[in-house]
Amino acid sequence: MRYAAIDIGSNAVRLLIADIIENHGSFSFKKNTLIRVPLRLGDDAFIQHSISDKKAADLVKSMSAFRNLMDVYKVTHYLAYATSAMREATNGEDVVKLIKEQANIDLEIIHGSKEAKVIYASHAEQTIDKSKSYLYIDVGGGSTELSLFSAGELMASKSFNIGTIRILDNQDTEETWDEMKEFIREHTRGYKQLLGIGTGGNINKLHRLAEEGDEAPMAFTKLKSLYTYLNSFSLKDRINVLGLNQDRADVIIPACEIYLTVMKNAGIKQIYVPRVGMVDGIIQTLIDINLS
Repeated sequence: MRYAAIDIGSNAVRLLIADIIENHGSFSFKKNTLIRVPLRLGDDAFIQHSISDKKAADLVKSMSAFRNLMDVYKVTHYLAYATSAMREATNGEDVVKLIKEQANIDLEIIHGSKEAKVIYASHAEQTIDKSKSYLYIDVGGGSTELSLFSAGELMASKSFNIGTIRILDNQDTEETWDEMKEFIREHTRGYKQLLGIGTGGNINKLHRLAEEGDEAPMAFTKLKSLYTYLNSFSLKDRINVLGLNQDRADVIIPACEIYLTVMKNAGIKQIYVPRVGMVDGIIQTLIDINLS
């Protein structure tokens, strides 16, 4: 069996095609193909509050390509979710209809609370000690999802309109930052030695730059020094000297700022980076729906 996940984010759209593996009645998946297209829908949604005709056309083309790939790979089930940018676009539902008509893909615009649950479904905590307390931190282009769990139980979860594209476009507000800090303080109070789990493309890249090893956590101090180092380069030099992709070189700075703010306010000294994200959670959601 092959399942597919489509994530339409504020910075990029992704398609993950995964092979479903059965082992003694339990199911897992192995990533087969991952495609990422940096459409930057957030630039339209957060400033103009609608998706432009050009971006909508590019999105439809991408979805048509994804549809063709799913057909070629003989995908049996898929889910397509759109997050922050499409949530805020006044013409989001019109774009959903266009995608259905022209690409034959059923797309759902999901709320922040559901987004947090899908990310949590990726089971990133399975690779580490379940007896401890962790704060999931998923930073996207338009929103940041925080989920606190202790001893394997989800204790609190919330989505905030703070994201890398939103910050670059000066569309984040001080009130939202304060709201996020208050949520962190309220829900992490009383947890000693709270650890972080970071998901999303930026933290994956930062972890690779830190050269800590795949399963080793990254220290707050290391992330802070990386931020200072990256920030000392111009955008052009982050691309030409450091070799960062053009669509990563700008967003990585506000991503650092979000992770550092969350970790500081939660008293987190180390963050694990299991390299899973929204698409992994969607595949797991499909497994839970169809095979559990």
